[in-house]
Amino acid sequence: MNHRRQAVRGLAAALAALVALTAAGCSSKAKGGDGKQTGAGGVKTGEGVTDRTISLGALTDMTGVYATLGKSVTQSQQLYVKQVNAAGGICGRKLELTVRDHGYDPQKALAAYTELEPKVVGYTQFIGSPFVAAVKQRVDAQDKGLVLPQAWSASLLGSPYIRVLGATYDVETINAVDFLLKEKGLKAGDRLGHVYFEGDYGENALKGSKYAAGKAGLTVVEQKIKPTDNDMSAQVAALKQAGVKAVVISAGPRQAASLVGVAAATGLRVPVVGNNSAFAPQLLGTQAGPALEKMYWFASPSLPIGADTPTAKKLVAEYRAAYPDDGLDNGIVAGWTAASVFGEALKKACLDKDLTREGVDRALLSLNAHDAGFGMTHDLGDPTAPSSRESVIIQPDKSVPGGMRTVRQPFVSDAAKTYTP
Repeated sequence: MNHRRQAVRGLAAALAALVALTAAGCSSKAKGGDGKQTGAGGVKTGEGVTDRTISLGALTDMTGVYATLGKSVTQSQQLYVKQVNAAGGICGRKLELTVRDHGYDPQKALAAYTELEPKVVGYTQFIGSPFVAAVKQRVDAQDKGLVLPQAWSASLLGSPYIRVLGATYDVETINAVDFLLKEKGLKAGDRLGHVYFEGDYGENALKGSKYAAGKAGLTVVEQKIKPTDNDMSAQVAALKQAGVKAVVISAGPRQAASLVGVAAATGLRVPVVGNNSAFAPQLLGTQAGPALEKMYWFASPSLPIGADTPTAKKLVAEYRAAYPDDGLDNGIVAGWTAASVFGEALKKACLDKDLTREGVDRALLSLNAHDAGFGMTHDLGDPTAPSSRESVIIQPDKSVPGGMRTVRQPFVSDAAKTYTP
């Protein structure tokens, strides 16, 4: 336990030091007055906005542990921008999306944030809970550009500028454990394994599993891993020896595939449920594919890309037309949802004649019932809470478009209702 805390504190200290350095490096940029001016149509503008363009940033991972997710999120957001611009843009301005790949490297992530900060009104994505948490204080106190992260850690709550779209990892994990209890035979007195990334993502999910375990009379058996750990053989052996009856995994798709594949091969045939970022349909084409279809489920903050909704069907057709060589996954849903939320905030800010960062932030807070078309309604009016506590339980299935089918519609467990992130 102490070793884990020391490791997390060490990562936090390293990221804080990097933030201090990058902040110092950009502190010399002077802004005339408050940096605002009145542009075309009497609309106030600031960083990232001209009379012709609205510049947005995307800080993504297209070469690291979440490369599959990052590619899908980015391409769906580029598709959104293309379609908005084809329809005339927003507030008489065309959207521009500048993408930077940080490869899930903290130094690259913070350098990319610092590079884009003076050039954009905000960010339609920022992959990596630890990296977003590292700039949170700077965003709140100084930059105030809207960030819609592809990260769901509860540590990001409380900021009017960094808004979590969907249930945080702890709430999501509580819902996932409820699924195991009600539908997969887990019961009081059992041991529940939890394999999780060190750092913000995994630690937050672990809080959820421990809370759910306390409510249900379970014992959590922890296995902490690093994002660079891809072989889960040692973790499976430890969980098997501990006699776990089910496993939660809060890691990346590669780790989930290894965990399930090794578990099936070594006789640990128990249900495994992951957080939303712990699956990619491309895994169904690997050796672990058959085991994933039989033993694996994951929680999601939205219905899958193959859902039977008008929005999902339309997006599938348009994405396939734009990217015919790429498969479908839930990164497309996550990216489109964030882009559409940002777009709605920009439209509202335009009506208020204030496209400054502060104006866009205020506009976002007025969106208290946003429906992106994937089964969830998002309330963005309370910065201290996630936009939703609902989760969907999805099972890998290569016969379904996107390789995923819904086995439990949007729900909030009783334990999640009483939990404070």
